[in-house]
Amino acid sequence: MIAILDFGSQYTKLIARKIREFNIYCEVLPHSSTAEDLRKFKAEGVILSGGPRSTFEKNAPTCDEKIFDLGVPVLGICYGMQLMTKLCGGEVKQGKSQEYGPANLYIDSNFDLFKGLWLEMSIWMSHGDSVVRMPEGFQRIGHTDSCDIAAMSDTKRNLYGVQFHPEVSHTPKGKEMLHNFIFSACKCKENWTSESFIKSSILDINNRVKNERVLCALSGGVDSTTVAALLKKAIGNRLTCMFIDQGYMRKDEGKRIKKVFEEDYNINLIYIDASERFINKLKGISDPEEKRKKIGEEFIRVFEEESKKLSGEFKFLAQGTLYPDVIESAVGDVSETAVTIKSHHNVGGLPEDIDFEIIEPLRMLFKDEVRKVGIELGLPEELVHRHPFPGPGLAIRILGETDREKVQTLQDADWIIMDEIKKAGLYRKLWQVFGVLLPIKTVGVQGDQRTYSNVLAIRAVNSDDAMTANWAHLPYEILDKISARVINEVSNINRVVYDISSKPPSTIEWE
Repeated sequence: MIAILDFGSQYTKLIARKIREFNIYCEVLPHSSTAEDLRKFKAEGVILSGGPRSTFEKNAPTCDEKIFDLGVPVLGICYGMQLMTKLCGGEVKQGKSQEYGPANLYIDSNFDLFKGLWLEMSIWMSHGDSVVRMPEGFQRIGHTDSCDIAAMSDTKRNLYGVQFHPEVSHTPKGKEMLHNFIFSACKCKENWTSESFIKSSILDINNRVKNERVLCALSGGVDSTTVAALLKKAIGNRLTCMFIDQGYMRKDEGKRIKKVFEEDYNINLIYIDASERFINKLKGISDPEEKRKKIGEEFIRVFEEESKKLSGEFKFLAQGTLYPDVIESAVGDVSETAVTIKSHHNVGGLPEDIDFEIIEPLRMLFKDEVRKVGIELGLPEELVHRHPFPGPGLAIRILGETDREKVQTLQDADWIIMDEIKKAGLYRKLWQVFGVLLPIKTVGVQGDQRTYSNVLAIRAVNSDDAMTANWAHLPYEILDKISARVINEVSNINRVVYDISSKPPSTIEWE
């Protein structure tokens, strides 16, 4: 197990994802975790993440100094390197300006951390302060034109520091560097797989649930479907899935979900049409955070009400929460320093007076890991590789206030987008593609008549884990077909635009 102490960087979970690609289990822990905590976790290595703060700030996050005496390798990244320097007796200089962007690293020693790498490599810098004097026992192993100590090591104590971010794609050889740390320094073995995750999860579920029944919040997406399959394997018929149609699903999606789970998987399913209730709940609300929280609260209320109608009580509610949900909501004790980007209905949007105990078996997984687990559980490829769909559904793809007419408009437009993308064989090549109904109207001409109607934005991205994403360069002829069909077939739209922003600085969803 590799422990990553989180100092608030939005890249922290990218470190975890890169390490897990080596079939090594790792977990992100609060930076306040003590050396004794890490000893109990049986950590074979520790990584100190980057962070947005300066070590010179009052109440800047720090860590237990005894971590450096545990006898296990420690790697400090960016802020983590600066903190390691200060705690081990070196000197950090406060920067007057931030260095942000690409740089060339000149490797002074291509052993240990840089074993097998060329003496020069592209890296991604993001820092203000710099190390000006290394602690006793350290040596410089890398520098750049503007950063004299960009990498350092104390090989006797197995302590390493890098001023750049090896976890991001902008550092092309960063994965090899992490590989050297994990396998050469930490001596880890590749033993964390989908199969081992399923076995340990089933054990954990049974230890917690015992003989109780579980209600699973089902959306039909890969996350909740994988949770349902995992729970079915663990507790059998003590699982009941409840699908709540909140009126913001894709076109005819509720009917398809009902058929799949009842007929194909023989899972106890309760289908609730609560569309009117949810649409009324969002009347007059345009703020995206409020939308998410209202939907999250209403979901739980419906579950509570409907579960009481069933014979016997459900003590547990299972959800398909993933690691990126936890990261962006910045709740709980995973991160004490992260900045909230947006609340997710199944994380930050839950009401405090909930009547269920929450089970989130996939909480520590990224999307690609969930798909591997789904395949291991025997779920079909077309379901496992379904594009991510937000819990609040189309409610957050209709900017501003929502109503029945807007939902119908977006459902029709979204169906056309999916139809053309699948016909072109692009569906599996994209991480996500969808339409967004904008709260503006523009002038158009149709049939020699002036129109004043809605604008649809198309969003298509490529990503590995939803933490970062690049806008997809869809062929012009596909965009042309989608635009023509939407404007001709959907009566309330007369203009289509294409979103060409990446994450960061934008998010994948617009709200």
